Amino acid sequence: MRLSEQNFVLRRSVAAVMLALPALCANTAFAQAVAGGEQAAGDVEKVIVTARKRAELIQDVPGAVTALSGAKLEKLALPDITALTDIVPNTTLKASRGTNTTLTAFIRGIGQQDPVAGYEQGVGIYLDDVYLARPQGALTDIYDLERIEVLRGPQGTLYGRNTIGGAVKYVTKKLSTVPSFEIRGTLGNYGQKDLVLKGSTPINDMLRIGATVGTFNRDGYGKNVINGRENYNKDVGAARVSVELAPNADLFVRLATDYTKDDSEAKQGHRMTTGPAPGNEPVLSGDYDTRANLYKVNGHRQQVTNKGTSLTIDYALNSELAFKSVTAHRSSKTYAPIDFDSLNTPLFEAPAIYSDKQDSQEFQLTYTGSKWQGVAGVFYMKTNAFNEFDTLYNAAGGLSLLTRDDIDSKTWAVYADGSYNVTDAFSVSVGARWTQDERSADIFKATYLGLTGSPNLGNPNAVGLAPNTDLGPDDLQRKDTKFTPKLGFGYKLSKEHNVYGTYQSGFKGGMFDPRMDLTASGGPNTPASLQKRKGVNPEEVDTVELGLKSSTNGGRLQTNVAAFYTDYKNVQIPGSIPTFNAQGQVNGFAGTLTNAGKAKIKGLELEAVARVTDALTLNGMLSYIDAEYKEWMVAQGATLINVAHAAKFQNTPKTSGNISANYEWAANMFGRGGSMSLNNSLSYKSKVYQTEMVRTSGVASLDALVPSNLMLAQGGFSLWDASLVWTSADRKLQIGLHGRNLGDKRYKVSGYNFSGFFNTVTTYYGDPRTYKLTASYKF
Repeated sequence: MRLSEQNFVLRRSVAAVMLALPALCANTAFAQAVAGGEQAAGDVEKVIVTARKRAELIQDVPGAVTALSGAKLEKLALPDITALTDIVPNTTLKASRGTNTTLTAFIRGIGQQDPVAGYEQGVGIYLDDVYLARPQGALTDIYDLERIEVLRGPQGTLYGRNTIGGAVKYVTKKLSTVPSFEIRGTLGNYGQKDLVLKGSTPINDMLRIGATVGTFNRDGYGKNVINGRENYNKDVGAARVSVELAPNADLFVRLATDYTKDDSEAKQGHRMTTGPAPGNEPVLSGDYDTRANLYKVNGHRQQVTNKGTSLTIDYALNSELAFKSVTAHRSSKTYAPIDFDSLNTPLFEAPAIYSDKQDSQEFQLTYTGSKWQGVAGVFYMKTNAFNEFDTLYNAAGGLSLLTRDDIDSKTWAVYADGSYNVTDAFSVSVGARWTQDERSADIFKATYLGLTGSPNLGNPNAVGLAPNTDLGPDDLQRKDTKFTPKLGFGYKLSKEHNVYGTYQSGFKGGMFDPRMDLTASGGPNTPASLQKRKGVNPEEVDTVELGLKSSTNGGRLQTNVAAFYTDYKNVQIPGSIPTFNAQGQVNGFAGTLTNAGKAKIKGLELEAVARVTDALTLNGMLSYIDAEYKEWMVAQGATLINVAHAAKFQNTPKTSGNISANYEWAANMFGRGGSMSLNNSLSYKSKVYQTEMVRTSGVASLDALVPSNLMLAQGGFSLWDASLVWTSADRKLQIGLHGRNLGDKRYKVSGYNFSGFFNTVTTYYGDPRTYKLTASYKF
């Protein structure tokens, strides 16, 4: 690790202060009152969420929900929502392979690893009730947030398409009714320099306008040892502007637009295998270092732009009935130079372009009465996902394999979800959603001679062979419909204990393999090719969950326990395999999108928060999941073989846990009074697989992947984070020292297994030890 002398001194100082302060301040009295209307000392924070699209206490929601306020997220200086992986049960949130801003999300074993057009997410990502149809640009820095909510389990009644594993909701802040301005800055090791500016002002009694801009910058954790480029660096800019109209207490209108641009260098992986002859390059000692040579796509450097506009109208028709409309348009474009082989020689690379756009409309009616509460609505979304990429394969004089996908989808849904208070202690809930998902695709795949690319990506003189695949919307169409019900109950054993039970189903539409190769299936009219044209069946889940939410000892101890069982059908699993010429030589690759027929998932989750004393608060999380494939039929010649026994769920550690302690005491600094808090957090995850096939299955093409799949697996590991934060009495000034991964653990978060292509196996690591100083001031 390369550290300047200044960074080294700062790191030692941060560690010393964090370790010493508890002993120095153990006898300091905790301030019993906090200015600004905060909760009284001793109370556990009461969190309001909209998990059921109506505001209610999180302890009253009959389901597994975790929420963190924007103030807490900023106080802990969490960089983005991937940090929630450490503290939310059975949840994996991470940057996708080779990117800073594309999100891979798995909840309770359900998700999607590959972000290419045509592959749909299994976890819904929402920004102020707007569903983000594509994962590109969904991973953004935390700023301007009221809170983040994580809903676990299928949300097949209330939420948009493909929310079968769970949902992650960004909820942004409403504008202040008085002029306000805030500045927040960060300085850290690896040259981190972040700056966020927020401001808003009322134009008159009814109209307010506000804006937030941010820039997030950091040097690379490693280098390209050939050309000196940064690797794992960060260069991101973001902005959000909103206008809010509130002419009276019954009507609220918000027009908001946001924009994010990621100009970071292409993130290149760490090659885990020796390079092929004649170079035979050894594995690099630096886990964040690379020899990659691909940094442009059609002359364009790596870049991700993501933007959107939404119009939200909230209108209270009377004291019990409210109407809401959410209209949105979003789009993004990505230039992604992916160097699979991570070598200076162009052996196996993929310059890629992704673009997408979406339009959505949702209408809701919410009723809140003394006996009945509920919401009903209609939802429509139209999306387009497009990508084209060359796979540059340096064999037989060099080949460029162009894949172009243009996927159109339309979704309609009608839903209702309500609860009825049978007695003061017992309530029942029922919900239903009808969804129709239409999809059409235009997929083209062809091989061009040479390593200079196809006509689509900068080489108009490329010599092409006959297309491997050339199918349009007339060939690739499908319509999937599904009715997803929900039943539940809630029973208050006492004022302090609330038992609930739910049955929920979820649905993710069928899809086409965007990398299908009909020649690899024996020709365009073979049974295998005809089957590929139909696509794969929709994923379906049915989940039963029982839970207990408790608040005891006068509210100083809260515990939430949930046990669940999921029947998971038609799991959609993508992959890639080599294709061969007549001489048995590898001459390309093909997609292998299949349905794993059956899987069973069961688990247990515990969350707890305890106010041990007025100064000391403990938070804990423990989760366990047992996810098993029961049926996954794969062709071996003319025979179908069940390979379920050889597979593991990816991105799903069997056990995970976290414990954090926050100690707070009065601290008068700069003559502004205030309080100091020290937070220490220790998290653990057991072994994680990045791909499914990890044991011998009896299918030769799959068994060949097992050794390198095991190479990509990450064994159990722990991470230690700590923060020391001072907040002034008027809560306008806040200064913090923060350290993450203080043990400097190296842990794999993703990777590519292309062992059939020049023995290429590359991995990506989580962040190393980082530390930073943050300061914010509100005017």
